[in-house]
Amino acid sequence: MATELTLANLQQRISNLVSERDWDQFHSPKNLAIALSNEVAELLELYMWSDEPRKPEEVDKELADVLYYVLLFASKTKIDVLQALSEKLAETEVKYPVEKFKGNAKKYSDL
Repeated sequence: MATELTLANLQQRISNLVSERDWDQFHSPKNLAIALSNEVAELLELYMWSDEPRKPEEVDKELADVLYYVLLFASKTKIDVLQALSEKLAETEVKYPVEKFKGNAKKYSDL
């Protein structure tokens, strides 16, 4: 039977992959942040000069690379990504109330 696909299981698979290859020695928070930035740049590159990706079949792979490094960074820095995202969403909901910002792309400090 296949393992259930959950955030915790994915984080464990990443941890196992890194551990089995002895890569943790290279994974300082700084190095992981740089790797994450590089992967985001690779995703952006697919859209350079176009609203549509040049290679649509690559978008999911690049997004997966971004998520991989997000989860690896979170694990290394002991950040609960679900809790962090939940807290950030709560802050954003307060900062950008629907009645002021619906259909408006301005920053909260610009109103």
